[in-house]
Amino acid sequence: MPDLDLEWPDMDTETDEVIADMPQQGLADASAERSYSLSIVGLDDLGGGLVQQFLPLSTLELNRDDPANAAQIDRRARADAETLGELLRSHGYYDALVATRIEPGSAGTRLLVVLEVQPGPLYRFSDVRLPGIEKAGEDAGALREAFAVDPHEPVDAAAVTAGEAALRLELGRRGYAFAEVGKLDIVVDHEERTASLVLPVKPNGARQFGRIRVEGRRLFSAAHIQTIARFRPGDRFEAELLDDLRRALIATGLVSSITVQPVSSEDPKVVDIAVKLDRAPIRTVAGQAGYGTGEGIRVEASWQHRNLLPPEGAVTFRGVLGTREQLVGAILRRGNFGRRDQVLNTQVAASHIDRAAYEAHTFLMAGGIERQTNLIWQKKWTWSVGAELITSDERDVDVDSGTTRRRTFFIGALPAMLSYDGSNDLLDPTQGFRLAGRFSPEASLQSGAFGYARAQIDASYYQPLSDKLVIAGRARLGTIVGAGRDRIAPSRRFYAGGGGSVRGYGFQRLGPRDPVFDDPIGGRSLAEFSIEARVRMGNFGIVPFIDAGNIYTSPLPALDALRFGAGIGIRYHTNFGPVRVDVGTPLNRRRGDARVAVYVSLGQAF
Repeated sequence: MPDLDLEWPDMDTETDEVIADMPQQGLADASAERSYSLSIVGLDDLGGGLVQQFLPLSTLELNRDDPANAAQIDRRARADAETLGELLRSHGYYDALVATRIEPGSAGTRLLVVLEVQPGPLYRFSDVRLPGIEKAGEDAGALREAFAVDPHEPVDAAAVTAGEAALRLELGRRGYAFAEVGKLDIVVDHEERTASLVLPVKPNGARQFGRIRVEGRRLFSAAHIQTIARFRPGDRFEAELLDDLRRALIATGLVSSITVQPVSSEDPKVVDIAVKLDRAPIRTVAGQAGYGTGEGIRVEASWQHRNLLPPEGAVTFRGVLGTREQLVGAILRRGNFGRRDQVLNTQVAASHIDRAAYEAHTFLMAGGIERQTNLIWQKKWTWSVGAELITSDERDVDVDSGTTRRRTFFIGALPAMLSYDGSNDLLDPTQGFRLAGRFSPEASLQSGAFGYARAQIDASYYQPLSDKLVIAGRARLGTIVGAGRDRIAPSRRFYAGGGGSVRGYGFQRLGPRDPVFDDPIGGRSLAEFSIEARVRMGNFGIVPFIDAGNIYTSPLPALDALRFGAGIGIRYHTNFGPVRVDVGTPLNRRRGDARVAVYVSLGQAF
């Protein structure tokens, strides 16, 4: 076409080839985009596992929802044939053949892409050798067993890779700190349909742990790192314990990057551990604001230096400003105090709290030691012991006279806690149980000295009924013995009601009330029960619940006159735990109780 400044178009030869190979019925326009389905033929005798491995790698499957023309579908099919052939060879089918064809599907316009497989014979190992492993002496047998690849087994690449990883792990477990695993060599004999495997191993002698060396800038001393480590000098070297030490040091929050590696020492039987730490940012400014129907408006701000008093001496200054609470205080929290995961806590705080039940101006000094649990190492057993000194000027209502009064209390307490966590998750448990007990003997000085003891038991149980449904229940019982309710400071009594108690009722609104203002006055015993069904649908969940509970003036809960609340909650499951929104209503409400209450928090209700 000389009069036009256009090049003659090239024909789509690839499309022509595809058209020539395809049946013509229903395929007159090969450039038209069509949907398709995929069929794999010839793998029935190999089980469904290979197909399940292939589908996530399949180009056809990945683009299944995107219609394509004949040439595009053909390219995808050829790519899948190559991928499937490689996968078959990795499982020992070295003579496998994969053919492709495209044919009309049952719906007329939908194509059927067929991958037709001829696996061929399965190749097996004729010889498996680990030269050098005999130098491990009596450990050689266990190391061979860990490799777990033997003659006459299929030539399976995944099994060989897993065996090599298991061998390295077992060498580390048995003290071979400087073991060397050489280059893997597999030779395939296509005539005999076999393969031979050679993997050189140099154990280089078993070692014991020596001392810890700190390299570079010193964030922690060697002695403190030794406190965190789960090994001691003279213990048999285990590589897994180095990984554990890395995670524990990162968990302090003071380390941004870390290197922990074995190094030679003067003693050929001992390996020292070199630790190099890079410091993370150690100061944090935090704030939060919120509103609760029982707590009013509340704004909190804090400044923290996580290593102001080394090692791991985090000092936090915090303040609270709200309509019902004001506070200023300081907290010292020293991690890994004396031993791993043992924490020293001390705090001093001055506060003013104005609740419906009481008003209190309080000065607190407290200290204690606890064994903590965390998201990295969720522990079965945790405990805490401590001491508190409190002076508190408190206002409440004298029930006998119906008048408002103000009294000053001087209180000393020795609180202790012991708990067992048999659940499978710290923030979102789906099975197991938890049990915790708290006990605090206290001495009080107000119009004379007297003593009493506070005790509380919490239990929860989680039973999965299916992958999407968990039934969860909890119970809480509390008692105060040794003194009458009126003598005990209002801030030290039991209260119930709210998002972490009996949902549907306001904060601290359960139990006896004063006859003048109809405000709660607390009690000497507590009973609470909850049951809920946790239904999960992807990242969201629906949780219908029923709660029950009450506060009693007697030292032991009578378990009568229970108040019931019911409702439904929504959960949004994130990587760090579920976000909870619960809406509850009281079933046998009293005068002054709202008809609906809403609660928002992080984590499940219990």
